[in-house]
Amino acid sequence: MSFQRVAIVGLGLIGGSIGLAVAEYLPGAVTTGYDADPAVRKRAAERGLANTICDSAAEAVTGADLVILCVPVGMMGAAAAEFAGALKPGCVVSDVGSSKQSVFAALTKALPGATVIPAHPVAGTEHSGPDAGFASLFHHRWCIVTPPEGADPAQVDALCAFWAALGARVDTMSAKHHDLVLAVTSHVPHLIAYTIVGTASDLEDVTRSEVIKYSAGGFRDFTRIAASDPTMWRDVFLNNKEAVLTMLQRFTEDLTALQRAIRVGDGDALFDHFARTRAIRRSIIEEGQDDARPDFGRSDHES
Repeated sequence: MSFQRVAIVGLGLIGGSIGLAVAEYLPGAVTTGYDADPAVRKRAAERGLANTICDSAAEAVTGADLVILCVPVGMMGAAAAEFAGALKPGCVVSDVGSSKQSVFAALTKALPGATVIPAHPVAGTEHSGPDAGFASLFHHRWCIVTPPEGADPAQVDALCAFWAALGARVDTMSAKHHDLVLAVTSHVPHLIAYTIVGTASDLEDVTRSEVIKYSAGGFRDFTRIAASDPTMWRDVFLNNKEAVLTMLQRFTEDLTALQRAIRVGDGDALFDHFARTRAIRRSIIEEGQDDARPDFGRSDHES
């Protein structure tokens, strides 16, 4: 099976990129789009983020084979409720949220009886809104599909094939495992970035102009991450609370060990730790998940 009609609910960075990618890489598919913000709908129509921009979510999903919710994870249930009853039989409902257990619970509650197969394209930039999307966003990025127990294998395969057609590398895992993995690879790093940038701006003996003027590479990387959409990340932390707190506890313990090594002058412990983390960086580059060049090989469109 394949998806001939795709509805996109939420037309920001991810939703807009999906629409543009479908147009470029799945030209036989027809897309409809909806966003709760009239200004976003207007701009989405101007950019051609979908073949048809609709005035309601129910209109957008009517006749769709696949519906993808591209809204903050805390809004998934409310967004789905807007089109409950408008789905055709056999339609697959998916999403792009960064936490999967909470999203699956919200969608199944809002859409009783519907086929829900969550997914998470691990791609993005610090930019948001309908002007931020571009068709190649998902190229060589992972998309994690988290099918629930008992999901139809043909529908799971179709969703995986959809993301592969947009250029993504696709993997499947349980929602619970996804949330734990993403807590350590994405959520906690974002929380650390928000914290260190906030700490720097709050220092009484360092002015804001000095923080900006003398920013070293490490701090600049933190500010790029900390520039991400605050609504989206607020909802991620609240909806993946258990896994984030588990990873934060582990991080706190490791940080305490490093504090002790610095305090007592244990250079061997510091060197061993830094050597191990350096090896992780090399593995990421070898996996093709980043670039070894000084600017990470990033263009203005890449995260």
